[in-house]
Amino acid sequence: MKKSILKMIAVGLLGTSLLTAGCGSSTKAGESAKNGKVKIEYWHCNAETQGGKTVKELVNKFNAQSKDVEVVDRYNPDMYKGLMQNLQAEVAAGHSPAVVQVGWAFLDYFSNNFSYTPPQEIIDKYAPQDKKFLTDNFLPNILALAKNGKGVQVGVPYSLSTPVLYINKDLLRKAGLDENGPKTWEELIKFSNTIKEKTGKYGFYMQEPADNWAQQALIESNGARMITDGKASFASNDGIKAYQAYADMVTKSKSALHISWDQGVQAFINGDVAMLYTTIAQRANVQKNAKFAVTAVSSPVWQDKTRRLPAGGCFLAITAQDDKQKKAAWEFMKYLYSVESMAAWTKGTGYVPPRKGVAEDPNGLKDFMAKNQMMQAAIAQMDSVVPWASFPGNAGLQAEQLLLDARDKILGGSVSAQEALTQAQAKINKLLK
Repeated sequence: MKKSILKMIAVGLLGTSLLTAGCGSSTKAGESAKNGKVKIEYWHCNAETQGGKTVKELVNKFNAQSKDVEVVDRYNPDMYKGLMQNLQAEVAAGHSPAVVQVGWAFLDYFSNNFSYTPPQEIIDKYAPQDKKFLTDNFLPNILALAKNGKGVQVGVPYSLSTPVLYINKDLLRKAGLDENGPKTWEELIKFSNTIKEKTGKYGFYMQEPADNWAQQALIESNGARMITDGKASFASNDGIKAYQAYADMVTKSKSALHISWDQGVQAFINGDVAMLYTTIAQRANVQKNAKFAVTAVSSPVWQDKTRRLPAGGCFLAITAQDDKQKKAAWEFMKYLYSVESMAAWTKGTGYVPPRKGVAEDPNGLKDFMAKNQMMQAAIAQMDSVVPWASFPGNAGLQAEQLLLDARDKILGGSVSAQEALTQAQAKINKLLK
């Protein structure tokens, strides 16, 4: 996409807020740090409570051991959608970071709209000694998660997560419920309402960041599909029924909360919510800060239906534009994919490592996995993982925003799930024509 078009999209369609979203100016190609190293930027969306501290630890360790490269990490708010918006503005201004996190939902959008270099091309040109790095260290189906609709390997899988249900066992016991939590969504609704009635606390909170990842799990596990044959299809009877059941907890029984993601997670940690439905990547935050008996169980299923959980997390793509930065970008990425770095990333977040063997390696996660039961909830459901819905063409950001708007209307009680989802589906399909 030409710079003029990118600038139009960045300023016109997305608003001026993305130009001031707080990720700072990008490093110019080839710029050197005062120590003579090639300086590159790594763009991520890991807040302090979801891996931000580990990002800085890994970057600092890399910088300390690298003779040629210095990495500066840049945090982008509003998750992967926010990062895409900021990247649009940065590219329109004539700059580019070297390595970026790209959420699975924006795979096709990113590859259609930004300049990147496939990782194997970088390896072949700048690090031929690593020629088999990707095939030796990643299963084919995992690598395929970062292939676009044309079959191009856009990047390398980095973070893998699924939604799990965190449980305040003390609150469940107080309400006279099974402390091991519900197994189905139908049971979860009953649990939530009972907790509200018996304890006065809220029963449930489902994450609400600037994406619809958790809501995809909710409706697709009830038989709906976000996309069918290249068209939005979430407003089916199954999708509407699942979404409305969730909304009724918020608007009718008032046993569930409709607040921001950070507030919702904190409310759970404070003991004000009994069940938290969010990514396993919040494990470290919950485990460290909860002062009650807490555990995590696998995502609920709808009765007589098959669990479907979108792959959360991201892949890393190289957006560096000159030879020095491309070479430096691969040196940094290879470091992030070492067994030791992958283990540190999992311990600091909860993401499931995409690289083969990390969980079994004594230098990786062998001891950690044996002791950490929360991780087992996510690993046990990996056979239910499906791709995070990525709308085709150039409509990815707009489609995501329409879904966010629908979520706010439904949970705000102003419209029914049927009305909001049907309208959003029609608008998205109009964009996709």
